[in-house]
Amino acid sequence: MRTDIDPRNLIGRKALDRNGAKIGTIDEVYLDDATGLPEWAAIRTGLFSRDAFVPLEPSELIEGALHVPFDRALIKDAPDFGVGRHLSPDQELQLYHHYGLDISAPPPLPDHDFGNLAGTDDT
Repeated sequence: MRTDIDPRNLIGRKALDRNGAKIGTIDEVYLDDATGLPEWAAIRTGLFSRDAFVPLEPSELIEGALHVPFDRALIKDAPDFGVGRHLSPDQELQLYHHYGLDISAPPPLPDHDFGNLAGTDDT
């Protein structure tokens, strides 16, 4: 997903699945707590149905519609956390697992040897 897109401009746009079938309309966009970048979209899947969360990272905005690279059935079966609330890290993890996305931990920081710790005596 291009990060230069204003998330407010996504609301109200159509969302299509990997086959080009309409999933629904984007209701809300959720930002990553750490980066502030758009991370999830809540898509209203029908007049009387719930919103389904989809990841924005592998999705693309093409000709004014959000193209989500997953099947409609998988999207509709996504965990339902309700909209209008903050997604917890555990809920995001559940969504990543649902979509089979790799959420590997960031690489470890380099190990620096800063010498002896204060209060230790290695003599």
